[in-house]
Amino acid sequence: MTTEVEKATAPAGSTRRAFVGRRAFVGRLSWGLADQAASSISNFAVGIYVARSLGVTAFGVFSLAWVTYGVVLNVSRGLATDPLVVRFSGVSDTAWRGAVARSSGAALGVGVAIGAACLVAGLALGGHVGPAFACLGVMLPGLLLQDAWRYSFFAAGTGKKAFVNDVVWGVALVPALVVAAQVGSVAAFVLAWGASATVAAGYGYVQSGIRPRMTRARAWLREQRDLGYRYLVENVSLSGASQLRAYGLGAIVGVGAVGAVRGAELLLGPFLAVLMGLSLVTVAEAARVLRRAPHRLGTFCLLLGGGQAVAALLWGGALLLMPDRLGELVLGDVWHSAAQLIVPVTLGVAGSGLGTGAAAGLRALAAARHSLRCQLFASACYVAGGLGGAALAGTVGSAWGVATATLAASAVWWLQLRSALREHHQDSIPEVRTP
Repeated sequence: MTTEVEKATAPAGSTRRAFVGRRAFVGRLSWGLADQAASSISNFAVGIYVARSLGVTAFGVFSLAWVTYGVVLNVSRGLATDPLVVRFSGVSDTAWRGAVARSSGAALGVGVAIGAACLVAGLALGGHVGPAFACLGVMLPGLLLQDAWRYSFFAAGTGKKAFVNDVVWGVALVPALVVAAQVGSVAAFVLAWGASATVAAGYGYVQSGIRPRMTRARAWLREQRDLGYRYLVENVSLSGASQLRAYGLGAIVGVGAVGAVRGAELLLGPFLAVLMGLSLVTVAEAARVLRRAPHRLGTFCLLLGGGQAVAALLWGGALLLMPDRLGELVLGDVWHSAAQLIVPVTLGVAGSGLGTGAAAGLRALAAARHSLRCQLFASACYVAGGLGGAALAGTVGSAWGVATATLAASAVWWLQLRSALREHHQDSIPEVRTP
């Protein structure tokens, strides 16, 4: 009798656990999307407000500071938060708290070190650009610490806290921008942007109750050096390839070509925001799958990448049906040149989405050697395709070159994931000793 009852209740218990697990995953994914929406809205609002307040030239100076922040942010993530998400997602609270104290200290240390360099460079440059970079140097520690809290919360599966933290940044940003507008300088806007992020970074300490330990930053870098330095190269090569393509396209075809490409990317902006939101949680979720059901990691990555690729194609198809009048309302005169690029840009984004599924699996496996090889190949293809296509067929050629390069890189990502999964499977098989 007992045996039959156990047989009857076991499937029900397994089904219930599976349902709870899926529900928890959907919850974490939803908070990732909500957090990215809050972050994207804040960034968009800052750009529009600064552009309208300062004009084209001053906005260009602000954009230089913004681009520099993006590069430094990739450095911080590679050294501090990417290894944290890979190795401390779904672990015990004690292990997570200790790792967050060290990783956030490392992010803060990166901010202090590079911030000091920016401050010195800004003071030496002077003119219009110097003050902006000097102010950026002062604000970098707070900016990087705020981002470190976001990734720490997602590693713990508490994306709601990351969302609230970004909302705090957005709320603090409103009065800061109003004050900066009264001053009317680029430096004032950089200070407003960074100061509001610092407020959110302080609130992150309240949320977590963890004090960043800069004194343990060196220990963290030493512990994670097998991942951190490879991720650093990956992240910097990714952002560097994008900048090289933009500068090269402007030199070969003209600045208008850069605007056309940017216009096409703006049309895909809502979908790209979703992609970025997913990226906040995919590695952490893949790490959880690896710990609980390693045999399901490949399927999880395939569903993740395939779903993103299909969604990108559907979004691009909808854009092709957009009336010219609506397109002109959104982009103005840029619409007609951007509309010619919808197909190749959509294919490029679909290829990128497909590749991110494999990339999440490689990160979860801590296969930094494989992922570094993929990222360097993808970056080289991106630059070569974008600039080679521009030399052969102008703006449209550049877009098709990037699409081709992205699809080729996606294939390499999946080949490397298959190799890494095979290696992980072989390593997990216990060695059989013969007497």
